[in-house]
Amino acid sequence: MESGKVLHEQAGMGLRNGTLCGRRRRGNGRPGERWWPPLSADALAVLLAVTVGAGTGAGIILFRKLIALAQSFFFGAVARGMAAHLPWSWADRAALVLPPVLGGLVVGTIVLLSGRRRRPSPGSTVGSPAARPVEIPPGVAGIIEATALAGGRLPYTRAPGRALAAALSIGSGASVGPEDPSVQIGANLGSALGQKLGLGDEYVRLLVAAGAASGIAAAFNAPIAGVFFALEVILGEFTTSAFSVVVLAAVLSSVVAQSVLGAQPAFLVPPYELRSPWELPLYVGLGMLAAVVATIYARSIDAAERWGSARPGGRLGAVGLAMPLRTAAGGLVIGLVAGLGFPELFGVGYETIGRLLAGEAHSVGLLAALLILKIGLTAWSLGVGFVGGVFAPSLFVGAMLGGLYGHLLNLLLPGTVAIPAAYAMVGMAAVLAATIRAPFTATLILFEMTRDYRIILPLLGAVGAAVLLGDRLLAASVYHLALRRHGVHLVRGQDIDVMQGIMVGEVMSQDYVSFGRHTPLAEALHTLETTHHHAGLVFDEEGKLYGILSLGDIERALASDRNEGEGVGDARPATVGSVCSRDVVTVFPDETMWVALQRMGWRDIGRLPVVARDDPGRVLGIIRRSDIIHAYNLAIIRRTSYQQRAEAVRLGLATGTDVLEIRLPRHSPAAGKRLAELHLPPECVIASVRRGRQVIVPSGSTVLAGDDVLVAVCDPQVSGRLRSCLLGNEEH
Repeated sequence: MESGKVLHEQAGMGLRNGTLCGRRRRGNGRPGERWWPPLSADALAVLLAVTVGAGTGAGIILFRKLIALAQSFFFGAVARGMAAHLPWSWADRAALVLPPVLGGLVVGTIVLLSGRRRRPSPGSTVGSPAARPVEIPPGVAGIIEATALAGGRLPYTRAPGRALAAALSIGSGASVGPEDPSVQIGANLGSALGQKLGLGDEYVRLLVAAGAASGIAAAFNAPIAGVFFALEVILGEFTTSAFSVVVLAAVLSSVVAQSVLGAQPAFLVPPYELRSPWELPLYVGLGMLAAVVATIYARSIDAAERWGSARPGGRLGAVGLAMPLRTAAGGLVIGLVAGLGFPELFGVGYETIGRLLAGEAHSVGLLAALLILKIGLTAWSLGVGFVGGVFAPSLFVGAMLGGLYGHLLNLLLPGTVAIPAAYAMVGMAAVLAATIRAPFTATLILFEMTRDYRIILPLLGAVGAAVLLGDRLLAASVYHLALRRHGVHLVRGQDIDVMQGIMVGEVMSQDYVSFGRHTPLAEALHTLETTHHHAGLVFDEEGKLYGILSLGDIERALASDRNEGEGVGDARPATVGSVCSRDVVTVFPDETMWVALQRMGWRDIGRLPVVARDDPGRVLGIIRRSDIIHAYNLAIIRRTSYQQRAEAVRLGLATGTDVLEIRLPRHSPAAGKRLAELHLPPECVIASVRRGRQVIVPSGSTVLAGDDVLVAVCDPQVSGRLRSCLLGNEEH
């Protein structure tokens, strides 16, 4: 298997003579005893792909069962029980308002207890100042970010809670899809497996991609589309080394899911034929309409999630309403719209799509209403806190758009164009492709979900037009819009700047000069000259940021006074507030330094005040050009440290030893001593000493210092003695 060979070369998995050595047992095991047999690179690749694929398939089965159970409870026991006690003739419809409210209450509680998803900063060392957790966006966007910036290392312990919340969201009627949690199930399984085995970045990223492909394959019974989803969306690149492992995992996941859920296609479609080659331009026109609708859909979701963000700065988050109450209130809106008017909008909506594709007649008004309301309710559901994906709702939106388009064409050109169901099929793929910017995935998933090859030519034309125009209307997919909300800008799925891993709050300075807005200009000039600052922040009487005063502002004011025959010391002295710049560009502490650099570059300014999200007038610090150097140093240190720790893990796998990374506290008994003076166990070797940005290959005469980070290779049985020598008894 080619992938095994390439993985061996890329990940450095400690393969010796074509085998992977298992690690030694701890405890009562004999020295040198292994707890797994030697594996070749090919065998390891196959084993991991099988594990991820089968595990994801089983996870999707459980997830689908949870959705069915939730639907049975909310729309069976709850709704029917309530309807039986209502005296109105429309009691059945009124009872449908309750399930999203109760579901929102439960989902909000789960989300609140789960907390925000965070991952360690790349390259950070536990206990170091740089080891600050970085918040990641939820769902597929978070997987893309972790794959690009953190070697695929996901906070997998939160995945079960997210999956449960998603099942309850869909089961209670929220307008979200199952693909996001399905992808999360597989991706988190792959990431957990890679992290537990101590695999390198390339291997973990590949397992995450294999898990994502498995999730799509099992959720939609579409293994080929799952493979291309992983390559197009998650990895953002096509490589032969990844292909075989991802394919194997996706196929196995689909087989496992089919064994329980069945192998039938998602939709049964009527016979279709292209009436005439002249009909192809009509499908291209549908693709262009799909690009417009997909842009509205993506922007609506982005706006709703910004508005409803629980992070400081979100309008709904700023209200201070507890998460369970937010989602319950949001569920009430869903219940009123869908329950009393359009029950087709509840949940995923596959039944409605199926009826449309089967040729069931729908009026133009109904199709238009479902199209508009589905976009609104999906954005609303995600904005108020329900958990789920945007993939399946985009299929619903595309089906309604295509059905509406086909219906109008049949009214205008009766007997010369295909039935509306054909346009509905093409519309599904076109809107999906323009939404997630994955044309291969969209084309293949529709083919696999319908099992109808006759639609492929119109499909390719519409998808191509949708993606081409979509790129002009909106430069990012719905997933990359979510990343941009968190200050992450990726090109083709890859990390383009180390500064995207450094937060403003980590490097901002508290060293700035401040003035009241009524401070005389002469006094401000004297302060700047004596403190050697080029600018100062101006505050109003309430201590809120009023503006920023630079030496350039003062020079222009003095020049203006001289032209008028006045000076600073005249009877009408200028004040800071009258000459300072009021148009102040600011940055938040939880934004990345990449964002700060962009703002400084766009406005050609040398400093940015850092303000609180919940109170933009409250200054927390300042970013200056000199802080950029500090940020780059921190980014490089993190990346270097991360690479060293990855190599250490690989070395441990290869040799069966422990590879320890130990940071010396400043009060450590080893600080200030030479290595030769420490009487370290003979079974231990200090491989390197990292001091700031410098990496030292030590000798016996090397003097250790506080905050040094030591990498040691030692026998597992004496690792405790080594820690005692270096740290004293503080850990024992």
